Amino acid sequence: MELLKSANPQAEAIAESITNAIMEQRLVPGSKLSESRMAEAFNVSRTKTNQALMMLAESGLVQQLPNRGFFVNSPSITEAKQVFALRNLLEPEIIRGVIANIKDNDIKLLHEHLATEKQARECSDRRAIIRLSGEFHMLLAAMCGNRYIEKTMAELCPLTCLIIALYDVPNTPACPEDEHQHIVSAIESGDKNKAISLMQHHLGHIEKALNLDKSNSSKEFKWENILG
Repeated sequence: MELLKSANPQAEAIAESITNAIMEQRLVPGSKLSESRMAEAFNVSRTKTNQALMMLAESGLVQQLPNRGFFVNSPSITEAKQVFALRNLLEPEIIRGVIANIKDNDIKLLHEHLATEKQARECSDRRAIIRLSGEFHMLLAAMCGNRYIEKTMAELCPLTCLIIALYDVPNTPACPEDEHQHIVSAIESGDKNKAISLMQHHLGHIEKALNLDKSNSSKEFKWENILG
């Protein structure tokens, strides 16, 4: 997955590892990221972990609090709605680009990804399901032919995983298993309007499965709990 490019491959690898942990909800919103523990875990200097954390802060996945350190970000309800609003603008354009630029190997990659998603569901691996669901949208973005959209989606999808971790309604599937399949089928047949409609329905389904009602914001993370 493409984060901010760096001349330091070690920092990029650490940032990608942390991003994957966030997407699988192994790191939850508000988690403190200790530079010294990360340096020990990755067998690198604290300089390298600091570089990785700064990259993640630039992408919005991590927040640096003065005199407190780095923490996994906790998007507010307003920020969550803004993320979905942006995704609703970008993802129809992604569909247009994918259909215009699709290659046989792209179709193969999409079907392979769907098979991996299916396997994760059969194993009831919720963490993998959440990560793979985000990676599906990032895979489409990588195929659309617009590297700026691809970079933006590489930031928005992990943020969406944080939003799901904060605001999901228990026992409600955030990503029904057949919706990605239907989108791929429409792309494969070249039906742009149907694919866009399916994507918009899919995004709406994810958002509606979350508790983003401002009048009921008890799940919203409060930074003052950390700031004391």
